[in-house]
Amino acid sequence: MPNLAISLHATTEDQRDMLVPVNRKYGLKELLDACRRFPVKRRERITFEYVMLKEVNDSPEDARRLVRLLHGIRGKVNLLPLNEAAGIPFERPSDERVNRFAKILSDHGLTVSVRKSRGRDIRAACGQLITETTRTQSPGRRLAMLMG
Repeated sequence: MPNLAISLHATTEDQRDMLVPVNRKYGLKELLDACRRFPVKRRERITFEYVMLKEVNDSPEDARRLVRLLHGIRGKVNLLPLNEAAGIPFERPSDERVNRFAKILSDHGLTVSVRKSRGRDIRAACGQLITETTRTQSPGRRLAMLMG
């Protein structure tokens, strides 16, 4: 069975509706129920991608909700602090906030990694080479483009 990565990015339906528009059709409960049924071999884990947005989905309560949502799923969480780009209405959280979020997850037994960005200093990190044409698109669509 191939590895599975889920673009989660949110801990509530409202957050996820904004950030991942397909959530309106396949909500968190349906998605996570499917993850619980997914056949994972002994050494495998489902990867949950979680882009971190300042004051949107990076609070300690978001971290605690994420722990509850992933209960019973053999997975790991890949935290992706946002690389800010023109036309994106979100900001990158502070490293302190990201580390606090990661600590809550790890303190509750989740495997967690924080992606380190390269090229931010010259605005060439993942998602920062976005074009002007994306300015008219929804925040969720623009975020999807940032995530590659």
